[in-house]
Amino acid sequence: MGSVSEEKLRFCIDRGGTFTDVYAEIPGQPDGRVLKLLSVDPSNYDDAPIEGIRRILEEYTGEKIPRTAKIPTDKIEWIRMGTTVATNALLERKGERIALCVTRGFKDLLQIGDQSRPNIFDLTATKPSNLYEEVVEVDERIELVLEEEKGNAENSESVVKGVSGELVRVAKTLNEEALEPLLKRLLDKGISCLAVVLMHSYTYPYHEMAVEKLAMNLGFRHVSLSSALTPMVRAVPRGLTASVDAYLTPVVKEYLSGFISRFDEGLGKRSLDWIDMVGTSTDVSRYAGSYEQVIETKIAGAIIQAPQLDISTVAAGGGSKLKFQFGAFRVGPESVGAHPGPVCYRKGGELAVTDANLILGYVIPDYFPSIFGPKEDQPLDINATKEEFKKLADQINSYRKSQDSSAKDMTVEEIALGFVNVANETMCRPIRQLTEMKGHETRNHALACFGGAGPQHACAIARSLGMTEVLIHRFCGILSAYGMGLADVVEEAQEPYAAVYGPESVLEASRREAELLKQVNQKLQEQGFREENIKTETYLNLRYEGTDTAIMVKRRIAEDGSACDYADEFKKLFQQEYGFKLQNRNILVCDVRVRGIGVANILKPRALGSASGSPKSEGHYKVFFGNGWHETPLFKLENLGYGHVVPGPAIIMNGSSTVIVEPRCKAIITKYGNIKIEIESMLNTVKVAEKVADVVQLSIFNHRFMGIAEQMGRTLQRTSISTNIKERLDFSCALFGPDGGLVANAPHVPVHLGAMSSTVRWQLEYWGDNLNEGDVLVTNHPSAGGSHLPDITVITPVFDNGKLVFFVASRGHHAEIGGVTPGSMPPFSKSIWEEGAAIKAFKLVEKGIFQEEGIIKLLKFPGGDEYAQKIPGTRRLQDNLSDLRAQVAANQRGITLIKELIEQYGLETVQAYMTYVQLNAEEAVREMLKSVAARVSSESTILGWKNFVMIEEEDCMDDGSVIHLKLAINPDKGEAYFDFSGTSPEVYGNWNAPEAVTAAAVIYCLRCLVDVDIPLNQGCLAPVKIHVPAGTFLSPSDKAAVVGGNVLTSQRVTDVILTAFQACACSQGCMNNLTFGDNTFGYYETIGGGSGAGPSWDGTSGVQCHMTNTRMTDPEIFEQRYPVLLHKFGLREHSGGAGLHKGGDGLVREIEFRRPVVVSILSERRVHAPRGLKGGANGARGANYLITKDKRKIYLGGKNTIEVQAGEILQILTPGGGGYGSSI
Repeated sequence: MGSVSEEKLRFCIDRGGTFTDVYAEIPGQPDGRVLKLLSVDPSNYDDAPIEGIRRILEEYTGEKIPRTAKIPTDKIEWIRMGTTVATNALLERKGERIALCVTRGFKDLLQIGDQSRPNIFDLTATKPSNLYEEVVEVDERIELVLEEEKGNAENSESVVKGVSGELVRVAKTLNEEALEPLLKRLLDKGISCLAVVLMHSYTYPYHEMAVEKLAMNLGFRHVSLSSALTPMVRAVPRGLTASVDAYLTPVVKEYLSGFISRFDEGLGKRSLDWIDMVGTSTDVSRYAGSYEQVIETKIAGAIIQAPQLDISTVAAGGGSKLKFQFGAFRVGPESVGAHPGPVCYRKGGELAVTDANLILGYVIPDYFPSIFGPKEDQPLDINATKEEFKKLADQINSYRKSQDSSAKDMTVEEIALGFVNVANETMCRPIRQLTEMKGHETRNHALACFGGAGPQHACAIARSLGMTEVLIHRFCGILSAYGMGLADVVEEAQEPYAAVYGPESVLEASRREAELLKQVNQKLQEQGFREENIKTETYLNLRYEGTDTAIMVKRRIAEDGSACDYADEFKKLFQQEYGFKLQNRNILVCDVRVRGIGVANILKPRALGSASGSPKSEGHYKVFFGNGWHETPLFKLENLGYGHVVPGPAIIMNGSSTVIVEPRCKAIITKYGNIKIEIESMLNTVKVAEKVADVVQLSIFNHRFMGIAEQMGRTLQRTSISTNIKERLDFSCALFGPDGGLVANAPHVPVHLGAMSSTVRWQLEYWGDNLNEGDVLVTNHPSAGGSHLPDITVITPVFDNGKLVFFVASRGHHAEIGGVTPGSMPPFSKSIWEEGAAIKAFKLVEKGIFQEEGIIKLLKFPGGDEYAQKIPGTRRLQDNLSDLRAQVAANQRGITLIKELIEQYGLETVQAYMTYVQLNAEEAVREMLKSVAARVSSESTILGWKNFVMIEEEDCMDDGSVIHLKLAINPDKGEAYFDFSGTSPEVYGNWNAPEAVTAAAVIYCLRCLVDVDIPLNQGCLAPVKIHVPAGTFLSPSDKAAVVGGNVLTSQRVTDVILTAFQACACSQGCMNNLTFGDNTFGYYETIGGGSGAGPSWDGTSGVQCHMTNTRMTDPEIFEQRYPVLLHKFGLREHSGGAGLHKGGDGLVREIEFRRPVVVSILSERRVHAPRGLKGGANGARGANYLITKDKRKIYLGGKNTIEVQAGEILQILTPGGGGYGSSI
């Protein structure tokens, strides 16, 4: 492998979304030939890679090759190509027609997924469409043998040892006789590709293999087995991976067949290597001596399990659309696409980042390929771009004059630079997250940049991130194509192995590694690699017992040649990534993985000769930097030598890529012709002095403030221990002004949105001047701005030179804080004391000292009166303390980032923009309220009062308690008054909701209705007044039970508000809270349902609605970790309300308990159905049943606690969503 034929050409090709890059090694040309083509140009050619090869062969041979003729292969040694063919088919849903084969009871499993919705503010709750057309349920069932059953089970004929080492029971063998006619029916419908995912096939693959054999014998063209593709526990991602494989493999084969058919007979004797790559906007990955990998990613809504680089993607590439909305510059996430592309592409496109770079002189038309226009011979159209920017400038300057009559007009160049700066900040956010979420400082890295446009932004991004070095490869503009020639060939093999880490399991893992290594070595040798060119790596996938966070640990070899201990490496990696160690916990093995690497040695970098003399420029071009136009020298990289230094400002043309060396930077040419840019640090502060917000800085500060809240969330998720926070993501982090007003709230859990502002303000009033640097506050009491007791809020004041300047806060759901039932979610609580520890105000940290004794007392002994003293305290104290420390750490991360921001811009500027971002959000909400008032006025007869549009709406809880809303909207000022007078009094139950919950519902609804990506802050509530009469169950006393208010009543308040706005029908109106456990374990989940239909959409089925978006545990993990069997988890057909647009269906969940446990269900919409709107029918009510061992079906009502015996089944039917509009 890797031998060189001097007489023949070698092609490396990257067919991207916008451009196709071709790198060809040509005999006698040491620098190679680079060609860039539009990927989609149907008027000139039908396939860009074929066209690139054709053109280069014509140049090399001097012979004309007609586009209709087959391409001769006698001059081609090999072709290596990466495309986005499969990815595009996935994005556009243009793959093969397929069916899904799944265990009976789980036909909707992949559609439900983890039941979360992609965008919490999208009322349509749209999820990506299914890849499969039909579903076949297979009569078969594999069960895991419980630990306590193993002694008796080993002698049973139905019990066998699975691939993973786990004992499994074949509860129901595969019924091939029943399956055969179902598969024949698929073939009759023209479906001949099949994806198969059966429960626990990761360890017992034999039923899947039998399905494959039967299907292939019947005539199916392709069958994808989940157990063969990704033999790992978790049915949902494994099944989605199999679906993607079945959906795309025929497409890929067809493309390759078509590609090969364009060559003469000889290509089959040549080497053609092909991979599919994801075409995205801007990708970010971290490298520190080795590639960081993940084994799971999501593309176009489909989870794919396969080892790959850990890459974060942000929609801020050259094609990102430029907009001016609500007084701020916005870049992306929408793209102008490859066709028509930016304005300058001469195809009638819209303004994009590429257009802004062209205006600024960062893109030089003279050096950009002239491949535009009808004949593909015209350069970029700078005049058209200028005209479009002038139109945008008129709009922007008109707005600025309306805000400040003395404001100077912004020039086209200033506007273009503003958009570029906003794009740069958009790209900085994922870089900060990728590094800092894993415990690394961003500033300690160098920025390696590639792509055609990347080097235009590199200096500015590096400077913003505090980096001092940028590295740019000589082939950065075509690095994906060139990288195809550098890439090694990798073969991987993996199998599940479930065991406690120890001497015996290490020996067994080593035996499995040896077998897998034989497989990958054989595959590489079959591809022509000699043994000396093959390297191998071995991994164990390890996790701590009781956690879901597994780490793929590579075996390290010590300096003396001995193998390092996997467990030691795991502990080190866990500590590095999560910031703590778990003492006295078993380490569990999950999977064994090996990697074989065939070292290709195909392309070799060429060293340059040393530089002689000063670098010579090719000319000067005008480039616009922050302080105006600069006459900037342009250099060609091929004319620069090793050691040349190019001071900024300068332009270096690097093939098809433009490198911008900014002022106060210098570029150094390295030995192999790459570019290293050294960046001088900027001044510490940046002054932004205007009477009103600078429209560019406004967008940048929006990103910075939101970035702080997001990074706090990353830190909390990384350092927490509990499943609720780390895996279910039941937490929120936010940044507040010195008055407690919300500045930025990362959109984690909707019911927390805006609610923490009340908490911070209550603490500010309570503590007054008794707040010092080093203090950290903790609270969870509803009367102190809390939601319900499990949601504990940790607040840290931020000081600058002794002055209180900000607050940061984090709120997380603690799985246990005491109370009358395990899990702290009692269905029948009547007083707050029954729900656990209730903390109004306590300094968790005082002047830098963690008050462990005080917080333990509050958590362990929550009682305040004689009755309350009998209530148990927390049952998981160490978990509470660990998560509280994680919340403190998250807040500290926020403080560090705020202080960096103050150091960069100055306190006055940062606080000014804190106010400006709130005003920006306020303006967006006002405009929305004006448009809503106009729409409601035109649609219905309304009661006018002082020119207000008046709307009344109400709904009932299941006990008959009324939520009544009088909504008054001023259509001139864009103001709204939410008056909840007429709401029922405090209830003798636990669905009382603190006022903060109602405020969260209001801010959530307003953000959904705005339907623009505005910052979530106090400004959203500025045009709004909320009146909740004291003593109602939306403003209860401080003794009231409230655990259900946060999870049930919040959903009903949301329904009332959205129906008042006529936005959509009612959604399921419940979170269906289920807890079960005994004295050894506890489990908590919320179950999705149907979302309400709207004016132009059907509701979504089986999804988390409105005020929650927590994830569902995978069925296989559920059965592996807990004593349960999941008999059914699917859509509740026909439960969505009928109408012009149908409501989404609810879910059916049937759980058999395998040993006695205590089960609690806390749910709503079991009496009053989710209402339809505008003539749409109501959704079906929910129901909860217990099916006893003697087959009696007992209705449990909406709220109950029961002791369940082994063999009994809990059946939960969640509500459907209401329909919209009459179907008649």
